[in-house]
Amino acid sequence: MYFGILNQDGEGVVHRNMKASPDTLLKAIAPDRDHIVMAVECVFTWDWLADLCAREGIPFVLGHALSMTAIHGGKANNETIDAHKMAVLLRGGMLPQAYVYPAAMRATRDLLRRRRPLMRKRAEWLAHIQKTTSQYHRPEIGKKIADKANRDGVAERFPDPAVQKKIAVDLALLGHDDQRLRDMELSILNTAKQHDANTLYLRRTVPGIGEILSLVRRDEIHAIHRLPRVQDCVSYCRLVTWARESAGKRYGTSGTKIGNASLTWAFSEAAVLFLRANPAGQKYLARLAKKPGQGNALTVLAQKLARAVYHMLQRGIAFEVRTFLHE
Repeated sequence: MYFGILNQDGEGVVHRNMKASPDTLLKAIAPDRDHIVMAVECVFTWDWLADLCAREGIPFVLGHALSMTAIHGGKANNETIDAHKMAVLLRGGMLPQAYVYPAAMRATRDLLRRRRPLMRKRAEWLAHIQKTTSQYHRPEIGKKIADKANRDGVAERFPDPAVQKKIAVDLALLGHDDQRLRDMELSILNTAKQHDANTLYLRRTVPGIGEILSLVRRDEIHAIHRLPRVQDCVSYCRLVTWARESAGKRYGTSGTKIGNASLTWAFSEAAVLFLRANPAGQKYLARLAKKPGQGNALTVLAQKLARAVYHMLQRGIAFEVRTFLHE
């Protein structure tokens, strides 16, 4: 890793590439340890540095990589330039900061994030079976093959042995992943209850939010007080767009990747599930769709759910459907 130190006058004291290890880092900062503040760019390898600084009592700042346009906007980019610019931004109080997630909950959050791509893969296999049924013009299966009990005889519906083999592979992969996903979810749920059972209960009072979605919201937001305003919460969930304006004219949007993609998925999924078996919610969506259209209405509903969850957690109260639908 590349390491640099600036003194109080902004002069470079140390600039060098060194081995990424705790002992090497502590040795490099030893002469200035009592007066140093550590700043690190938020890439996937920052965890050990944050934990090391916490153990050693060193002030730690996590720089938000996508917000550091002073680095990414330069003509030349390399580790030497980036380290110097980060130190200059930190010294001037202009370094955009990311949230340092607590080490005790980090592993559970990462395990929950790992579940989502596995579930998407499972959905691909289910969709492939349905598409193959339509491709070969076979009668509809008529049962929900996501349930293991309804998968018997699905491959035999096709006369061609090659197609049967293709469907059998999909079914075998589904059966294998179902067991792995159940084990993963059980482990996540058992660990989650040890952290904050009350917050999980409050989130589950929202119609359509089950165990997994409530866990995603809790583990990705962690502490609601770190988002001082409800606008910050909605922005962090990527449910609003940032306008690019100059001289009163709008030139599109920016910052679409800044925020938490897992929360975007969670609230979008919750908006769809909120409408399931909920006639009052469906009427509310129809009311929202009169102005922006059906597709945008779901986005607006997801935004409103995010706002409702934010106020719930701030006040420590359960979700009230009647109040939400008549806001």
